Amino acid sequence: MRTLTLITLLLTSFFLSAQKITITADRLFDGINIRTNWGVVVEGNVIVEVNAIGKLSKGDSTIHFSGSTLMPGMIEGHSHVLLYPYNRAEWNDQVLKESRSLRAIRGAKMATKNLYAGFTTIRDLGSEGAGYADVAIKQSIELGIIEGPRMLVAGRAIVATGSYGPKGFHPDFEVPLGAEPADGANLQTVVRDQIGKGADFVKVYADYRWGPNNEARPTFSIEELKLIVETAASSGRDVVAHAATNEGMRRATLAGVKTIEHGSDVSDEVLQLMKERGVAICPTLAATHSIQQYFGGWDGRDETEPEAIKSKRAMFKRVLNSGVTIVAGGDVGVFEHGENVRELELMADYGMKEIDVLQSVTSVNAKAFGLNDLGQLRVGFLADIIVVKGNPEKDIGDLYNIELVMKDGRIIELE
Repeated sequence: MRTLTLITLLLTSFFLSAQKITITADRLFDGINIRTNWGVVVEGNVIVEVNAIGKLSKGDSTIHFSGSTLMPGMIEGHSHVLLYPYNRAEWNDQVLKESRSLRAIRGAKMATKNLYAGFTTIRDLGSEGAGYADVAIKQSIELGIIEGPRMLVAGRAIVATGSYGPKGFHPDFEVPLGAEPADGANLQTVVRDQIGKGADFVKVYADYRWGPNNEARPTFSIEELKLIVETAASSGRDVVAHAATNEGMRRATLAGVKTIEHGSDVSDEVLQLMKERGVAICPTLAATHSIQQYFGGWDGRDETEPEAIKSKRAMFKRVLNSGVTIVAGGDVGVFEHGENVRELELMADYGMKEIDVLQSVTSVNAKAFGLNDLGQLRVGFLADIIVVKGNPEKDIGDLYNIELVMKDGRIIELE
């Protein structure tokens, strides 16, 4: 760790005293392809050259990383900085027993851990009962109060009345909810209000565990979902849908959402519909993996996989075969922030080629989220760059070995 700190301090001194910095490595992943002995030149906060080492112009300072891979900053597709692992505190306790102030302070620290892990941008999908604390954390990063990734935030998220938790209390007792309930025509007002309070996109729960036996069932009608999408679109914003049931996914897709989150029971027919309509899926494999260990008693070994894990593997195989765009996002917060790479390891373990996983967490996510100058090492793109020791095309786990993080042209001192 001390070596990494010294390297970072050295690079920082180079950067602060120079107009241009040249960074090279044994390999460069540009967001699409792997190249050998390539590098980049950064000027200010922009990439101005990407080329073979021998063809790069010399910057005012140059650093080479031997045995390493240079690549775009990773983009986390599904995070909750205001949550932490459920084996430390269950979701109900986090929502009901911890103040928003406490959660915001912890959430700011969790955001920083994402950045140090090489994720220079995160999409945060709901404050889970903490109001608009996610907006405040985003603002604190933008103001330079704390270190953290770029954040795209959903605010409170939208749920159908009566469907969401916490539940199980006296019916006359109003408990704080994990999201904002709305129905019918009121959905338009709620969407507009969330946008006015800082939401970058709208998250809706297209289904939830509110069936007679606590099973997941669709919540909103297609007409209600369309109203949400149309209202958000008027402001230039997308809608993303939590959906685990096939019918919930079908309704959300027909309504025009941008991404489906989780997608556990998706059928081949709905996947075809998603592909036709350009709807991406974020499988959140690591969340299922973690919850089965927390509450199912699973020891994590392949030979003892519970049915939920086998089902998730089968779902992911169907998604791979369908050609639907796969967004890389693990639902981090359910498991430890800073360990985001767990999702990428599972994507590879469940059958996705390593190069495709790398594309998913960089250029594919950038395109899906409308980040037109991120996710690739290209001339004119913002200088969000990381260096990892090893070769993640051969071993995706090498993405844990972060040597350098540059966000917006500024080198981050790693702790």
